[in-house]
Amino acid sequence: MFALFICAAAAAVLTGADQLIKIWAIHNLREQPARPFLKLGSFDWMHLRYLENDGAAFSMLSGSRGFLIVFPIIMITLCFYVLHRKGRTHRYLYPALTLIAAGGLGNLIDRIFRGGHVVDYFDFQLCNFAVFNFADVCVTVGVAIMIFGILFLEHELPEAKKLKQAKRVPYARLAADAPLAGELPEAGELPLAGELPEAGAAPQRELLPELPEESENAGE
Repeated sequence: MFALFICAAAAAVLTGADQLIKIWAIHNLREQPARPFLKLGSFDWMHLRYLENDGAAFSMLSGSRGFLIVFPIIMITLCFYVLHRKGRTHRYLYPALTLIAAGGLGNLIDRIFRGGHVVDYFDFQLCNFAVFNFADVCVTVGVAIMIFGILFLEHELPEAKKLKQAKRVPYARLAADAPLAGELPEAGELPLAGELPEAGAAPQRELLPELPEESENAGE
């Protein structure tokens, strides 16, 4: 439960960061020309350009506002349910589903409180790519972590997982006079056959007393 609380707090922090960046973009990028943001050497990688998107991540499903409100609510709820049920046995789900939930919540707030539009500002320059935002990055990284975990971390056999998850059965109390496993003599300490004590002679059967002979004239 504590891990689930940490995930929820982390998702809240990421969502807050997403909303702060969007507020900054609204006040500094709206109705302004695109500005260089990430340039390495002669490569112009990224620009900051304000765009209002009425679709999902990377402008997908544009115009489907009702679906894009209901579906993220279901997915965010499902993320925390899966974390509660499977997080302990699949550790990679903690960062993966936390990022997915945070990104979904950040864009969901936009659709509810900004007229169905999501504020985007990252404009990738190396190829013809959709404008996106920090929430989209969270979702993408979360999905990548989940795929990596499924492909490379789910390598244990089902039998090994069952052994790890098996419940411990309490030991039955041993009899007071029963020797413990640690008290058994080692194989080298056992006496040889010639050193065994001879068995005592078996006691003879007690003879029954002889009955007196009946006189021949006892019946006369």
